[in-house]
Amino acid sequence: MRVLVVEDHRKLSSLITAGLRREAMAVDAAFDGRAALEQLAVNRYDVVVLDRDLPGIHGDEVCRRMVAEGSDTRVLMLTAAGAVRDRVEGLGLGADDYLPKPFDFAELVARIRALARRTTPALPPVLDNGDLTLDPSRRVATRAGRRLDLSPKEFAVLQHLLAAAGRVVSAEELLERVWDDATDPFTSTVKTTIGRLRLKLGQPPAIHTIREGGYRIGEP
Repeated sequence: MRVLVVEDHRKLSSLITAGLRREAMAVDAAFDGRAALEQLAVNRYDVVVLDRDLPGIHGDEVCRRMVAEGSDTRVLMLTAAGAVRDRVEGLGLGADDYLPKPFDFAELVARIRALARRTTPALPPVLDNGDLTLDPSRRVATRAGRRLDLSPKEFAVLQHLLAAAGRVVSAEELLERVWDDATDPFTSTVKTTIGRLRLKLGQPPAIHTIREGGYRIGEP
């Protein structure tokens, strides 16, 4: 999934962003409301983690504009204002969830994943194709019963390909859904990651390159 973290406290933003990337999410960061709206205008996000008390354009206004524009991106408000009245007010603005600071990081991850499930068609709890299986909740992938040692990006690529259920997935789609703004879109990042993933999956090949199309799991 792709997530936008909008938090003006740069150290906290860096910690959240790094942690979510370790969870195989593509994460962009914005440090004020105006930058958040600019990011939302050009990228499609599953979830926005939105601090309310932002400089420039307030977080409440960011949420209002998203609702007014009919955005299907889910909003998780993350703020120090944790009283019941604050939570009710935030949800009334159109936020989908509200998590007061300080928070447990595992809970933040669980809430983001729960919100992301609302933006995409429901997937089975375990994805599989032939002798290849992947359990997103346990973050375990196996082939022929052998557990695969995958990096977060390799795991995310494999998950996206399996979720496509035989559909050809372009390199551009993988860049958009698995990577983030920290990635140079003109590099061979996708090709390199696919190459490493193929080596770890072993023979026979599980990922096929479709000429001038992209990649597909299963039959070539």
